[in-house]
Amino acid sequence: MLRVDDLEVRYGSIAALQGVSVSVDEGEIVGIVGPNGAGKSSLLLSISGAVRPDAGRIEFAGEGMKDLAPEQVVRKGVALVPEGREIFGELTVEENLILGATIRNDRRGVRDDLQAQMVAFPILQERRHARAEKLSGGEQQMLAIARALMGRPRLLLLDEPSLGLAPLITAQVYDTLVSLNKAGMTILVVEQNPARIMRVAQRVYVMRSGVVANSGPPGILNRGEELDEAYFGYDAHNKTEHAKDAP
Repeated sequence: MLRVDDLEVRYGSIAALQGVSVSVDEGEIVGIVGPNGAGKSSLLLSISGAVRPDAGRIEFAGEGMKDLAPEQVVRKGVALVPEGREIFGELTVEENLILGATIRNDRRGVRDDLQAQMVAFPILQERRHARAEKLSGGEQQMLAIARALMGRPRLLLLDEPSLGLAPLITAQVYDTLVSLNKAGMTILVVEQNPARIMRVAQRVYVMRSGVVANSGPPGILNRGEELDEAYFGYDAHNKTEHAKDAP
């Protein structure tokens, strides 16, 4: 469904992405993990059209997307839930959801989908007429996901969906993602902490310093020290041995 080949992104003299290639098949949950500054957000912003890559190719459903504007990307069926959620706090929950459907002109379908999101996320029904800024962090994350779904995407991109959330709320968010995936949604998730995404993803890419350091099924990456070596960029065995020798 999604194919990214040799993507390069620069911010002035800083190389954020250096020849990054990833793919997502229809029906998968794919994770991207890595430390701060690894280039994870730059990758999602490039796919969503918010950042224009310097080189490489982005293909979705067989069509090139590298030069498309964000609105065009959404119309192709790709929706981004950005880091920090970026909801409109002064607007109500319902108004935020309706904004997620601005690319659509089927009023009846929008109305039906609005009700469907209220059913899928009961807290949003309860807080329907409340200003979004009054919601808790977890409730705002649910709102951000529901708002993205109002555009009827085929691929859902999420950037750090657990950021700032308590472990119990994070678990609820990921339960929601698993339910969406079981209903047919294809999902690409960026996370700094690999523990949560490793439990739900079919495949995971580990990024470090703007490159893909390793990739594969979670069971393979979690075996031995491969994840540590890819994530932190050192030989985990040697680090352990050095620690033993330290005074």
